[in-house]
Amino acid sequence: MELDLTPCGALDVHCVVNGPIRTNTYIAASGGEAIIVDPAWEGEKLVRVMAEQLPGVRLAAIVCTHGHADHVGGVAGVRRAAGDDVPFLISEADAAIIPEAIRSMRETWGFDHEMPPAPDRLLNEGDVVAFGDVALQVMATPGHTPGGIVLFAPASTGPVAFVGDTLFPGGHGRTDLEGGSEKEIIRSLGKIGSLLPPETLCLIGHNDPTTAKQEVETNLFMRRGLRRYAKEHGAATAG
Repeated sequence: MELDLTPCGALDVHCVVNGPIRTNTYIAASGGEAIIVDPAWEGEKLVRVMAEQLPGVRLAAIVCTHGHADHVGGVAGVRRAAGDDVPFLISEADAAIIPEAIRSMRETWGFDHEMPPAPDRLLNEGDVVAFGDVALQVMATPGHTPGGIVLFAPASTGPVAFVGDTLFPGGHGRTDLEGGSEKEIIRSLGKIGSLLPPETLCLIGHNDPTTAKQEVETNLFMRRGLRRYAKEHGAATAG
C-alpha cells in the first residue's frame, strides 16, 4: 500500500492507562470531534475523562487496533455512557476473534471483560477513519492477531500512528496467543518501518511511545522485517 503523507489537520492525543494489565487507551481529538482508541476497561470512566479534558468535544467513534480483550473490554461501557449512535470500528479479520479472546483472558488470567456490541463498521487496509480535520489511514499489520491494524495520521501537528500491540519499543507484541504469527509480525514490522515517516510518533498499546526512526535504528525485529519487506517489494532498506 501507499500512504498519503500530506500533512492535514491538528491532532490532540490524550492517554489514559486503563484496565487490569495497564493498556494505553487514547483519546484523539481534532476539530471539535474525538475518537477513543482501544478502550480497555471502565468505558463510562473513559467518557467522563474525555468530558473533563476535552469539554464540548463530540465523540465520533470507538476504534480498536485489534480484538484482544484488553483492547475492547471498555467498548460496551463507552457506548452506554456516550450513546448507541457512537459507532464501534474494528478490522474485519479481528471482529470474529473477540468472543474467544475474552474467554481466553478470563480462563487464563482471571480478568473478565464485558463483551462489546457488534461492530458498526469493519475496517480493511486502505480504509480511512475521518473525524474533525484529520483522517486515519488503516494499515493491515497481522501477527499479534490475524487482523491487527495500525492507524496513521499525517497531522500538521506531526505524524502519529496508533500501533496497538504490533510494535513495542525494541520489540513486538506476543505471537504465542491464538491467531498469532511470528512470521507475520516480522513482516508487519518491516511494513511499518518502511512506510511511516521517520518522525512518526508511534503510540503503543502498553508502556511508553516511540518513533519510527528510533525503531528502525534500534529494534532488531524491525530491522529483520525491513530486510524481508525490501526483498519482497524491491525497495532499499536500512541494515
